[in-house]
Amino acid sequence: MSDYSSHASTGTSAAVLPATVYLIAVGAFALGMASYVTAGLMPMIAGAFSVSLAMAAQLVTAFTLAYGLGSPLMVALLPARAQRSGLLLALGVFVLANGASALAPGFSGLLAWRAIAGIGAGVYLALGIAAAAGVSAPQQRGKAIGAIMGGMAGGTVLGVPLSLLLAQQLGWAAALWLVALLGALALAGLLWKLPALPAAPAISLRRKLALLADGQVLVILLVSLLAAIASLGMYTFIAPLLAWSAHGAPVSATPFLWAWGVGGIAGSVLVGPWADKVAAPKLTCFILLLLALALGALPLAAGWSAWLMLAPIVLWGAAGWALQVPQNQQLLAVRAREGDGNLAIALNESALYLGSAVGAATGGLLLLLDWPMWLLASGAALVAAAALLLQLPAARRS
Repeated sequence: MSDYSSHASTGTSAAVLPATVYLIAVGAFALGMASYVTAGLMPMIAGAFSVSLAMAAQLVTAFTLAYGLGSPLMVALLPARAQRSGLLLALGVFVLANGASALAPGFSGLLAWRAIAGIGAGVYLALGIAAAAGVSAPQQRGKAIGAIMGGMAGGTVLGVPLSLLLAQQLGWAAALWLVALLGALALAGLLWKLPALPAAPAISLRRKLALLADGQVLVILLVSLLAAIASLGMYTFIAPLLAWSAHGAPVSATPFLWAWGVGGIAGSVLVGPWADKVAAPKLTCFILLLLALALGALPLAAGWSAWLMLAPIVLWGAAGWALQVPQNQQLLAVRAREGDGNLAIALNESALYLGSAVGAATGGLLLLLDWPMWLLASGAALVAAAALLLQLPAARRS
């Protein structure tokens, strides 16, 4: 209980985030690994279960669909007084599902456990962001949300390569055991340190779903959707963009993927203090401007040299990951009176996954239609600019 009372109520004297926030971030690190590691394990899993790569790719689909579609429903059904137990249960399910995935005797079982892991991950992140904000002093909530998003980014950038190296030495299941271990460590720490969280107001499921009629919420979700189409969608096509820039010469995508991820970690961490000083709608506008400029600079840099793309790629990663800090802040603020901020955050995560899927599918279709790569990157910049235009009225009101 001391973690909540000493930081959430006393305020300005708290210079350091509560330990609870960092424990939630460790769980988010495991989530970041779980979200992307299966894509790297596909050849090994396909060989182990004698399935095609196309079938093995459905493991990613199962996780992301369950994450994006299942987790908002589970958050909506969560009882008002079960915020702490719900967070712990979601992380426990995530840990269990990853361990069971590593032990799965058949591909169908593995597919089912990946879907269960996706639901646990989505519920945990939505409740974890709200809990991190709740146990932090008001002037530190942006920094707390930034720490959680930084954990997610770190899991993608540092955790995925580490787990893939482990899988190459010990087999594909070792990567999932590592995810489960990190999740279990976070769970043990939260069982010890997570204070009792304030109960959300008792709200019927119908009233919870009514938040979709809130114009402010819809605008925030649409901005997240467009930003994900531009940022996460374009991320899928880094390798083809490099090949176009190098005129077909072989160029390793690894340094560029690392640059994007390192930028993401930096953006998630550095945006936190700014989120506590600048109105969230205005900060969102600034980040969207940076995202549009970075994406717009990609084809210009690529026209000179593939290596010149490193700078805009770092900025692109930083802006893409940083954006969700003020976005989640806005959702918590808009729905504070109604008490369903957790559900709003879960819907925001769904918008991100849907945007990623739409961006990847649209980009793939445009490439099939022989659109040039430079036009694809420019199109992503235009989508980010559209999100900026949609956000401007909220920034003016703030």
